[in-house]
Amino acid sequence: MDVDKHAEELASALGVNKSEVRSDLENLLQYSVPIEEAKQSIRRKHGDGGRGSAEPVSLDVAEVTPDRSNVTATGKVLTVGRRTIRYQGEDVEIQEGELADETGKISYTAWQDFGFEPGDSITVGNAGVREWDGQPELNLGENTSVAVADDVNVPYEVGGESSLIDLEPGDRGRTVEVRVLEMERRTIDGRDGETEILSGEVGDETGRLPFTDWSPRAEVEPGADLRIEDVYVREFRGVPSVNLSEYTTVTPLPEPVAVREDAPRLSVGDAVETGGMYDVEVVGTAIQVRDGSGLIERCPECGRVVQGGQCRSHGAVDAEDDLRIKAIVDDGTGTLTAILGTELTAEVYGGGIEEAKSAARDAMDKEVVAAEIASRIEGRTFRVRGNLSVDDYGANLDADAFEQVEVDPAEEARAALERLGSAPADGPAADGGERR
Repeated sequence: MDVDKHAEELASALGVNKSEVRSDLENLLQYSVPIEEAKQSIRRKHGDGGRGSAEPVSLDVAEVTPDRSNVTATGKVLTVGRRTIRYQGEDVEIQEGELADETGKISYTAWQDFGFEPGDSITVGNAGVREWDGQPELNLGENTSVAVADDVNVPYEVGGESSLIDLEPGDRGRTVEVRVLEMERRTIDGRDGETEILSGEVGDETGRLPFTDWSPRAEVEPGADLRIEDVYVREFRGVPSVNLSEYTTVTPLPEPVAVREDAPRLSVGDAVETGGMYDVEVVGTAIQVRDGSGLIERCPECGRVVQGGQCRSHGAVDAEDDLRIKAIVDDGTGTLTAILGTELTAEVYGGGIEEAKSAARDAMDKEVVAAEIASRIEGRTFRVRGNLSVDDYGANLDADAFEQVEVDPAEEARAALERLGSAPADGPAADGGERR
């Protein structure tokens, strides 16, 4: 976000000092105030009534972009979620969800209760626009008008009923029916001091996701089958996470929820393309064991890997020994790094930390452990299951399962040719033999 550009535009429109405007903007933004709301606040401060110099412009939803302001749009409300956020030091209830017309859909945040519900067709006037997670979002504030409109036909579901596999970070006002698979009660350092929350894992017939209940409820317990209305979705360690607020409704279900036992299997390329996925499975060849594998040392305070007894966060520490594998896995469609923890690494290596330390002492070289691991897995094909995160540094799959699979060479050859678009019409011989 170019704060300097916003400050310059505001200062020019208001006829005031740019440095003062920039200071006010930065102060509001550090409290997570949306940029358009921050700009309106500054306009009000200088007697501009919150509108600025631009007149409202009517747009289809697909035409709304983050560089627009004072937008008027008509659409159908798909979802309405409610939660409380900290705004300029105070707790404020907001409404958020999606609005759609025939051209597309867009997220919105309403800073007051305008009284609309899912299924209502409305016209919003003088709405601000901000960028949220790379997409435009309507901001409905005190200068926004909301009026009933003629029914708008849209090609989208109304009400927010969702399966876990369809949830994405940024979703609000969603409803899911799930079984609580795992749960723990924790105390965290929240915005108002120590706060008790529930966290764990939920599942349905499409997959599994982590969850957090910020207002612990008695109904949320391991094995419970629940209908949970008005949840929002955040990104947690690279994957979607279901969040329950104080406005979320939890209702026990009379029938059990079917839960998928296996993980969705994707090609590596498709898995990486999702941008992050909880509980996914890929099959590929371990082409290389990366540096930082084998016998390593961790900081006893934060668990980070230390080099030469030095932790980046805690300085000199009495490091603890551990085992880890970072293996590059390739299936022809893409690559990722499979990260194996202590137990899985010990299974691959054929011994635990003490055995690894003994081998390193005998060889007077820690690298013998990584070399042995490489000899056991490089060039072989594995089924890897776990949680995938993708960022600017690449794709990492924190493995829960790492099992070698036998591969039919003929099938591998056919798959490779198909990927290249040059497979014979009838494929290789069924018996793997040579065609004559």
